[in-house]
Amino acid sequence: MPSTPVVDLVGVGLNATDTLIPLREFPRRGSKTEYQQEAVSPGGQVATAVVACQSWGMRTRYVGKLGDDEAARLHARAFTEAGVETRLVTVPEAASPRSLILVDGSGERTVLCRRDERLALQPQDLEREWIVSARALHLDGFDTAAATLAAAWARDAGLPVTADLDEVYTGVDELIEKVDYLIVSRDLPCRLMQEDDLCRALRRMHSRYGCRLTAATLGPDGVLAWDGQRFLFSPAFRVPTVDTTGAGDIFHAGFLYGLAQGWELDRQLAFGCAAAAVNCMASGARGGIRPVEEIEALLAGGDRYPMPDELARILA
Repeated sequence: MPSTPVVDLVGVGLNATDTLIPLREFPRRGSKTEYQQEAVSPGGQVATAVVACQSWGMRTRYVGKLGDDEAARLHARAFTEAGVETRLVTVPEAASPRSLILVDGSGERTVLCRRDERLALQPQDLEREWIVSARALHLDGFDTAAATLAAAWARDAGLPVTADLDEVYTGVDELIEKVDYLIVSRDLPCRLMQEDDLCRALRRMHSRYGCRLTAATLGPDGVLAWDGQRFLFSPAFRVPTVDTTGAGDIFHAGFLYGLAQGWELDRQLAFGCAAAAVNCMASGARGGIRPVEEIEALLAGGDRYPMPDELARILA
């Protein structure tokens, strides 16, 4: 028997303590703006995706690094309450990652981040058993060297690897070569491939790195993916938006949930869009994580935004 229990998903990557500040409108440069309230809650790309998957019945593990402050204790409590198994590396006398998030009247968020350099997850912080005793691995690539090692272990063990990237990190090429499902932010494909056209960039990424799927999340425009033979487009859902914080994280969680169920790619993408939309109806990165049944109800009967004209012309 393995010393580490087998889980459905292991996530290696970022966590953050979010301070959300709702505003009627985003402040003008040089202005002074009053706010009425603030709320502190746990977030972070991979940490949030793992918690969502756990809430939907998957068995999960989170691997990450924290300080030894109250924010670290907040995260530990949240993981325990959710039922997530953790492998947390603690850095003495370090402050855990924090984000200040300004949310305007339309629900759009602007994020200010602070992270102690000592909290960078290093390859030597990882143990192989934490990774390979899972059925899938999810990464954000921020601490690229550690993510690359985890992806290499997963690839050798035959685990599917998903990645949520939003920056062209140093060494990211070596990481992406080990990723099966690469779903990134809107503008990263063009920046990474030095390409003006998103569709061409997704195709080139797929060819260059050998991923099973290359995709870009497009906010209210949904998600566009290339599987090596065809483009798949899933439109976003039209919902009363309170806060877009965590929408991308929950999209990835929805995709991972569908992957665990063995769904077809188009259904995985659509479920991810629905999960993200439901989360946007509440405040905070994890405030709108709802049961699978509620997500399925939106998926079955929810109103969706039309395909952007530019994509409609390309995909016609």
